[in-house]
Amino acid sequence: MTRDPRYDILFEPIKIGPVTAPNRFYQVPHCNGMGRMFPDSMIDMRGMKAEGGWGIITTEQCDFHPTGDVQPFTETSMWDDGDVPYLSEMVNAVHEHGSLAGIELVHNGQGTGCLYSRETPIGPEHRPVSLHNHPIQARAMGLSDIRDYRRWHRKAALRARKAGFDIVVVYAGHDGTVPSHFLTRENNQRVDEYGGSLENRLRLFRELIEDTKESVGDTMAVVVRFAVDEMMGKDGLEWAGEGKEAVEMIAELPDMWDVNVSDWENDSMTSRFAPEGYQEDYIAFVKQVTSKPVSTVGRYTSPDTMVSAIRRGLVDLIGAARPSIADPFLPNKIKEGRPEDIRECIGCNICAAWNNLSAPSRCTQNPTMGEEWRKGWHPEKIAAKESESHILVVGAGPAGLEAAHSLGKRGYQVTLAEARSEPGGRITRESRLPGLAEWARVRDYRLGQIQGMTNVEMYLESEMTAEQILEFGADHVALATGAIWRSDGVGRANRFPVPGAGALTPDDIMDGKRPATPGSVVTVYDDDHYYMGSVVAELLAIEGYQVTLATSGSQIASWTEYTLEQGHIEARMVSAGVEILPRQQLSAMGEGWHELTNNLTGEANKRDGSVVSITARLPRDELFDALKGKIPVRRIGDCFGPSIIAAAVYEGHRYAREFDTKIDPDGVPFNRTRYQLQHG
Repeated sequence: MTRDPRYDILFEPIKIGPVTAPNRFYQVPHCNGMGRMFPDSMIDMRGMKAEGGWGIITTEQCDFHPTGDVQPFTETSMWDDGDVPYLSEMVNAVHEHGSLAGIELVHNGQGTGCLYSRETPIGPEHRPVSLHNHPIQARAMGLSDIRDYRRWHRKAALRARKAGFDIVVVYAGHDGTVPSHFLTRENNQRVDEYGGSLENRLRLFRELIEDTKESVGDTMAVVVRFAVDEMMGKDGLEWAGEGKEAVEMIAELPDMWDVNVSDWENDSMTSRFAPEGYQEDYIAFVKQVTSKPVSTVGRYTSPDTMVSAIRRGLVDLIGAARPSIADPFLPNKIKEGRPEDIRECIGCNICAAWNNLSAPSRCTQNPTMGEEWRKGWHPEKIAAKESESHILVVGAGPAGLEAAHSLGKRGYQVTLAEARSEPGGRITRESRLPGLAEWARVRDYRLGQIQGMTNVEMYLESEMTAEQILEFGADHVALATGAIWRSDGVGRANRFPVPGAGALTPDDIMDGKRPATPGSVVTVYDDDHYYMGSVVAELLAIEGYQVTLATSGSQIASWTEYTLEQGHIEARMVSAGVEILPRQQLSAMGEGWHELTNNLTGEANKRDGSVVSITARLPRDELFDALKGKIPVRRIGDCFGPSIIAAAVYEGHRYAREFDTKIDPDGVPFNRTRYQLQHG
């Protein structure tokens, strides 16, 4: 296949100071839960993106001094020469495929508690640190501290050059770095030359750029990563005010501008709250005030949208974090004339969640993310079949579709049987809920790939009994029959069924069942703490019900703090007129009434109205019990263990990878980084 000429502009080289990027695809710095703790995984993950065609591959944030230690987060570090070797290996992995390697030097200042280093955090003012509300304060930096800070940054840049990096990123964004803290009025009320006027508040950032250019600018490009708007209105930095003025003041100083908005919850909004390219209005002015190349992010997945952003004069490079995780080979697929093969990011932020949990990131769309070194999984390559086995996959949800797709790619004969009249399982059903439409990409990508496979057949409206499966005569059976939501209230808070009549469940809602009559009172009881409670509440509010969202947690959708959504979700509930009741436990149910008990005070409150209970799920594994011992059979996805969609896709992929492979049941199923002890 040949590339569509419309996309040629994406593959033009771009000069950035003393270096030249081979194309306009820029993998911006993004955290990944690997970093210095799991460097082997980080190195191969970055190298995979270079192999996939990203012209610039940049590290996650790289702490450059112990006073900026971000433990427990597993970022990279450049504290001394001991950090150079593993970062050099990352550079080598990137250079092997002709891409440029960039490093983002970061000091989080009052954004961190220095839990590992035990150093006292620093910042423009005496302020409590913001991370996790630790009972720790950052101390105000004196002029000598600022001189020290500049020296630390300069030394880190020189070490980066020693490691072989082509680009160094000077970072003032996401309300998470010392330069950004100095810049904003809410964090900086100093009265010396580093406070007061915008010019003074910008001084440290300017000095860092100048220091870096003086130190390495003849051999390395100096890129500025800058948030032009804090999305706080007049109380914060605004693109139409000081954000624009700051860019104008140093417009020609860096070799490239990488611009976005603050904080991370706004910069990396999920698809539920922001469409592709949503930052364009904020950053559109930058190209008008500088002659230097400009990049931004916005979860770009469509090559047409990318080209449009360049043609309209908004940017010169397409920045991406999440789309590069969902498909490391996105650039090459466009280059090779097959954009229909792009594994498009769904904007769910599971990648961010696992990083925030201090664990290697994973991806709903790309099950090989983080497994490039650990398991040797390549996102585009998979071993050929080792037998003539015919596999029956029962259930065309996320696990079943991924298993069928990857088994088919290996060359096996696959039959996929789905009981419903449409494929996709929970993906199809949940993507019809408010804000989750882009999640259908998980289904659509796999259906598109399967469509071209002559060795994979799919049959809809084909619910199978154990007897029918045995009669079918497949050599192996993979059960991907999913799970169902419980109606008895059992979950985290209630370990025994709630007395009284059963509640409606998300399955009922997605099947079209509704509480009582439109306009009636409904309580959505959320003991799941992820997205389902709020999307069901939003749906019912849209339909005219009087909705209360009650949760056993101290706040609604508490787990979505990891996906950067909790604040957005709570604001959405308020705007939808949903009453919020935290710390409530469903304690009884009846026809047209229910009881909630405050889990702190024990006070019970009998309420009128129906209940939608969102607590826990049970695997649909009846077929497994009927088939085990009679035919080689394995449960995958929610049928094996109900979890998030990313886990279902992963287990489907794992089944396909491990098929016809001897697995040691007692062995560790992945590689681990080994460390050399300094004792002895």
